[in-house]
Amino acid sequence: MNGQTSPNARTILRDEPGNVIIHNGFRIATRKLPILKAEPIEQMTKTLGIAPPEMIFGDNVASIEHLASGWSIEFTAFHALRKVDKSGNSMLQVAHSKEWQSTRETKHEGITEVVKPFDWSYSTDYKGSEQPIPLHLEPSDTPIPLELLKRPDPIIFFDEVMLYEDEMADNGITALSVKLRVMPARLLLLCRFFMRLDGVMVRIRDTRIFVEFETGEVIREYTAREDRYEGVRQKLAMKGRDVPAQLRDPTGLVDLLPIVDKTLERVVLK
Repeated sequence: MNGQTSPNARTILRDEPGNVIIHNGFRIATRKLPILKAEPIEQMTKTLGIAPPEMIFGDNVASIEHLASGWSIEFTAFHALRKVDKSGNSMLQVAHSKEWQSTRETKHEGITEVVKPFDWSYSTDYKGSEQPIPLHLEPSDTPIPLELLKRPDPIIFFDEVMLYEDEMADNGITALSVKLRVMPARLLLLCRFFMRLDGVMVRIRDTRIFVEFETGEVIREYTAREDRYEGVRQKLAMKGRDVPAQLRDPTGLVDLLPIVDKTLERVVLK
């Protein structure tokens, strides 16, 4: 989906592909480019020490910057993959993992020496890459004010950015994406990791960034949810839903999964 802006928003066009808006002292930007080619994939593999997902959008980015203070936060595939467990201790132990590894050795021929046991679901608790100059997000009890986000405010900017995706040797899906919407008084960014390993587990990890422009308040909420695949399938069946279709849609699954971790952080930018 292409980024959209209203005529009332001040937009800066760059030479490189992307959408940039400056609104109430914040610079909000997205960039979407094609899947990485062989050479940058090889470099990323060597740097990370793991084979990347099937579809890796290494040049894509979504960012928020407060111009007066210099504080910023951005979301990229590379930094998300740095958070993937590389010890093998978190690897989902299923028969298909060896099949998956063999597909990687064929796909990335010549760099198989770095393919070693790791979390092949690419699960990440990535919350964004913050540039704390000089302020930074700190633990807080202040939740995101959902009542403000429920208002029918006009959307002056919206975009969706895919960071990576993998079908796990045709045994499910794992994906990381970012959605960002800007209203006149505030913005909300959602970075969502979604993993479904058929017959094993469903996992959703959401990072939300809320910004109130007038006060400079930024809230980051991280919520991790997961449950057994069979338990989720049964819940969907009991509700009379189209189970195969719903298992592909994290939006319809998120409320069915119990929360296993949650954190809140906050900063007021000046």
